[in-house]
Amino acid sequence: MIDISVSSLVKSYELGKNILDGLSFTINSGERVGILGHNGCGKTTLFKILVGELPYDEGDVMIASGKRIGLISQIPNYPADWTTEDVLKDAHRHLYNISRKLDEITEQLEIEQSPALLRDFDRLSEDFRRLGGYEMDVNRNRVANGLMISDAMREQSFDSLSGGEKTRVNLARLILEDTDILLLDEPTNHLDLKATEWLEDYLLHFKGTVLTISHDRYFLDTVVQRSIEISDGKAELYSGNYSFYVQERQQRFEEKLRKYEKDQAKIAQLTRAAEQMHLWAFMGNDKLHKRAFSMEKRIEKLGSSERPHEEKKLKVKFKQREFSGDEVLVTDGLSKSFDHKQLFKDLTLTVTGGERIALIGDNGAGKSTFIKLLMNEEKPDEGYLYHGPSVRAAYLPQIVKFNDESRSALDTMLYDCKCQPQEARDRLASFGFRGEDVLTPVGSLSGGEKSRLRLCMLMGSDINFLILDEPTNHLDISSREWMEDALSDYTETLLFVSHDRYFIEKFAQRIWFLNNGEITDFRGSYKDFCTWRERQAVFEQAEKEVKRKKEDKKPKAPRTDRQLAKLERDIEKLEAQIGELEAQEEEFAADYQKLMEIEAQKEELNEQLMELYEKWEALEA
Repeated sequence: MIDISVSSLVKSYELGKNILDGLSFTINSGERVGILGHNGCGKTTLFKILVGELPYDEGDVMIASGKRIGLISQIPNYPADWTTEDVLKDAHRHLYNISRKLDEITEQLEIEQSPALLRDFDRLSEDFRRLGGYEMDVNRNRVANGLMISDAMREQSFDSLSGGEKTRVNLARLILEDTDILLLDEPTNHLDLKATEWLEDYLLHFKGTVLTISHDRYFLDTVVQRSIEISDGKAELYSGNYSFYVQERQQRFEEKLRKYEKDQAKIAQLTRAAEQMHLWAFMGNDKLHKRAFSMEKRIEKLGSSERPHEEKKLKVKFKQREFSGDEVLVTDGLSKSFDHKQLFKDLTLTVTGGERIALIGDNGAGKSTFIKLLMNEEKPDEGYLYHGPSVRAAYLPQIVKFNDESRSALDTMLYDCKCQPQEARDRLASFGFRGEDVLTPVGSLSGGEKSRLRLCMLMGSDINFLILDEPTNHLDISSREWMEDALSDYTETLLFVSHDRYFIEKFAQRIWFLNNGEITDFRGSYKDFCTWRERQAVFEQAEKEVKRKKEDKKPKAPRTDRQLAKLERDIEKLEAQIGELEAQEEEFAADYQKLMEIEAQKEELNEQLMELYEKWEALEA
């Protein structure tokens, strides 16, 4: 069954310039599809058209009848006094509406025992149960915990949250709404590794349809079954995940290039033959003109195809400073707290020349603070850190700022890097800043462009210890690949904080996992680290099982009258509590919501009572 059908879709923002130009594709029910393409190609525009936020100029868009569709690219406007919990509960507004209707019918039934009202009550009760009314609190807690939405954050005013926190809450709300079709626009942008893995697991078990725009290549490889690239306003279809797309795209490019070169060779051959036939025709054989004209038509048809263009890669290289010595960095007993929260304690680490280290951990674990300590932007509470005498460090922060935001990119290079105008332009061009782009004020650049400019400035320095804090955070896939190409040639020491697992796997030879104030120092790749953690979890579970079995084998304590007496007192207490709840059921007979709460409490107490009965019987035996 087809959930989404897009046919010959055209959308323009400027007269004569179509951002979508004949886009066509279909999505089947239950598919998980990645929407790929460079920034500005029309991916987000497509999503807004699918949910009806934007009109389109030509073509057809069809969403399967009865299918609910949800998008998280924009944060809805909620009432000013709403907390995060109010936003999450808004996902279940239809269930709360049913609950209110049940309350109203219950009140009416006290006055009139109407068969019609009873039928309505039974129907709504069944809808409430079928739609998960009794599980909505449990589901809300499960999703909030999975996306790292703490209890404290749930009590906060929604307007007081940061942009990243709002995105996480909105993603949670969309998941709780249980829509049939999910449209996710950069869903992992503000998630740490744990939350991203939770989202991946959720999407892998989600029974509906998923379309996602993402620059997280690891996420695309894990979740996506099929890929659609938007290029020149049209859809190029690929029957696999991101890694399949990369390989298949290269093969298609090479095939197009071979065909183009073959056509050019054929054109040259036909051109020579046509010219020869025209020459022979002038010598008395007019029939050869017709053959020559026929060849020229073939030449015209072959010549209509353009040479395929491969996306230009930035050719950049770090200027490196040779390192001499054994130790790049040493920390001993390093500790740091903020607002009475211990971020880390007694960290003792040594880094030698040429190592590539990924510092990973949950949001708020203290990764960025640790980096600031290394750069002397923060002071430790205890311990010390030491850089080798020949170490020259360079730092790319998560949020890039410049001395004068009104200066152009070119002037910033000239003032801060003390280079000549032509050298500045050449370096900027190698990072994608060409033509008029170099005159743009740096304050007007996007986060990704600022990171690129800062990296461009760093590459002119003599450095042997490069520290990066979330270097790929604001970059599209092409820019991430440019950065990776540059770092591939960097042979000195590299330390980086990242949630980009593709990037981590490519560069890390050592993992520092910061968790609960301690660093686990693992030597190996990210995949090796994940395998090691899984193995550790299995060992820990096995140890718990062995310990439990040992405890089960311990000789039972002899029966005593004191134990029996305590059990009997506990049983009497529970029976009394259950009796009180039964009395409350009569008192609140007209309050449907209260009755549901009382019934849940009774079930819990009855389970505890049965456990006590079993223990009492065992002691008696």
